[in-house]
Amino acid sequence: MNRPTFATADNVLLAGHRSLADGTPRGAVVLAHGFSSTAEDPAVTAVAVGLNDAGFDVITYDARGHGGSEGESTLGDLEEHDVGAAVTEARTRSEFVVLVGASMGGIAVLRYAASHADIDGVVSVSTPARWQLPRTPTAMLTAGITRTRLGRHLASRYLRVRVAQKWNSPDPPIDLIPKIGAPVALIHGTRDRFIPASAAEDLFDVASEPRQLRIVEHMGHAFDEAAVPAVIDAVNWTVESVPVPAALRPGGLSGQIADDA
Repeated sequence: MNRPTFATADNVLLAGHRSLADGTPRGAVVLAHGFSSTAEDPAVTAVAVGLNDAGFDVITYDARGHGGSEGESTLGDLEEHDVGAAVTEARTRSEFVVLVGASMGGIAVLRYAASHADIDGVVSVSTPARWQLPRTPTAMLTAGITRTRLGRHLASRYLRVRVAQKWNSPDPPIDLIPKIGAPVALIHGTRDRFIPASAAEDLFDVASEPRQLRIVEHMGHAFDEAAVPAVIDAVNWTVESVPVPAALRPGGLSGQIADDA
C-alpha cells in the first residue's frame, strides 16, 4: 500500500493511503471511514482489498483528527474537504470516481457530492438521516464523547481522536441527498445498534434516480464484515449506471454544482 500525504483545501494534512488495482483500473473509489476508525482499521482494509480484487483503485485516508492526520474531527462537516483531497488523488489513474463512506464518512461523502458534480457515484453505509440519536446506550455514549468537554478529553486519550469543541449543526444528510445528481446506493444493517435502518429508508425516499437501497441481514454498524459484498455490488452498480464518467462530460471538471460567482 502506497502512503502519500494529502493536503485539503482548508490546509489540513492527511495521512493518505493508496491501493492500486492490477493493470488498468475500472475506476477509483474514495473510501471514507467512520468515527474513531482509521484507514488501517481491518474492517476498512477488508473493503479496500475487496474493491482492489474487483478491479478498482482505492484511495483512503485518516480523517482529520484521526490517526496520522492533522486537524480536529467535526463529525462529517469539514470532512468534506478530506473527501475532496482524496478525489484529486483518485484522478491520477482514473476519470471514474465513486465515493464510499460509512457513518461519519457517509456524512462526509454526501456533503461533498451535494456540492460537486465531479463524481460518478455515492455509496453511503450506516449513515444517519437527521441529527438525532436513538435512546440506546451506544448512541448516548457517543453523544457524551463528542458533545462534552470530558468526553472530548476521553476521546483524545483513549480513542486517539481529537474532536473539535464547536458543533456547527450543518445541514443533515436528509437535506443533502436530494442535491446529488450521481447514482446513490444506501446500505444499512439489520443489526445496527447505533443508527436504525429506517434512516437509510428515509434517505432513499428523497434521493433522485438512479438510486438503490439494500438492507443487509446480520450486518452491524459501518464497515461490518457483512457489508463488504454489498459495498462491492453497489460500486459495480454505479459503473453500470453511468456510461460516461462525470469528468469526461462537457464541463465535467468544473466541480461545484452551485455557481461560486
